[in-house]
Amino acid sequence: MAEDGGTASDSPQAVALRAHSVEEMYELLETLGSGHFGVVKRCRERSTGTFYAAKFVKTRRCRGSRRGLERLQVEREVAILRDLQHPNIMQLHDLFTCRAEMVLVLELMRGGELFDFIAEKEMLLEEEAIEFLEQILLGVQYLHGRHIAHFDLKPENIMLQEKDVPKPQIKIIDFGLAQKLEDGVTFKSLCGTPQYIAPEVINYEPLSSATDMWSIGVITYILLSGLSPFQGETDAETLSNVLEGAYEFEERYFSDTSEMAKDFIRQLLVKEPQERMTASECLVHPWIKPLNRKQAAKRCRSSINMKNFRKFNARRKWKLSYNMVSACNRLCRMRLLCSPGTEGEELRCCESDQEEEGSRPVTLLRRRRSSCS
Repeated sequence: MAEDGGTASDSPQAVALRAHSVEEMYELLETLGSGHFGVVKRCRERSTGTFYAAKFVKTRRCRGSRRGLERLQVEREVAILRDLQHPNIMQLHDLFTCRAEMVLVLELMRGGELFDFIAEKEMLLEEEAIEFLEQILLGVQYLHGRHIAHFDLKPENIMLQEKDVPKPQIKIIDFGLAQKLEDGVTFKSLCGTPQYIAPEVINYEPLSSATDMWSIGVITYILLSGLSPFQGETDAETLSNVLEGAYEFEERYFSDTSEMAKDFIRQLLVKEPQERMTASECLVHPWIKPLNRKQAAKRCRSSINMKNFRKFNARRKWKLSYNMVSACNRLCRMRLLCSPGTEGEELRCCESDQEEEGSRPVTLLRRRRSSCS
């Protein structure tokens, strides 16, 4: 959970409330995924027939509970999503809420993760990879222009709206760690994924939009080579590598990479946040926007290391599956430890940890998105 030292605040926008059950407004279909605190299901809006993704999030109803997310954390994510309208950012369509659960009805991502899509290709030129990266940068530029930092940019959070189209559209998802940045207000956090977080996160120093740019540098490095610049054998080793900030472009992984691409990465993987390129500067870098035909030709002749990229993506997917199984096993052990034992044994009981009998189907208060949000 993020630590902000009480120095940053972001109040959710006021929204109108209407009482409906989720099932009344949407037909709930198959499960698309699940996590520690909820599940995502495909759903169909009854009034329009349009398909969406319904994200059910368990929220805590008392401070002593360990089940679910802090309600304010989810409300902050909702407030940020309601303020965003960009073709490269996932859209929030609808919201339902009750005491122990919130349901976010989101734009449906049919194309899967960008990295999975790329791994299926036989070959990918730098020029093609840049088309995807440019969309990511446009989304991030929009966020930063609205003083919002994502703080969790990684392959799992970069999706495709559709896959089987000539030019797939990138969507940045998961704003659970995102923050609205305010002038004169310091924000610090210890959250993130080790191989993608910037040195200032590990050092518990003030964060800024530049923190996202470090993550984009890491993603670009991986995309071109199939190698993570700071990945160690353990998380501790990875964090140590990030703090050291030392990386190299090994010839066997970057033999087909252009010098412009390497320069692009060098200007992002800089330890001092203020020295990193901004999203706007990235978009006019010669690698992204060539200044002449010679620079454009170099992008066409260079390609990404597909063999190694596929290996990296396979390891990444395996690790995600392993972590999910481990989490499920931990939850099962917790259930066993918390189940009633010998007579007279005292167990902690919290209102938010208990499902009320006969409470299904749940009737939730609907927060309808207004046109002016």
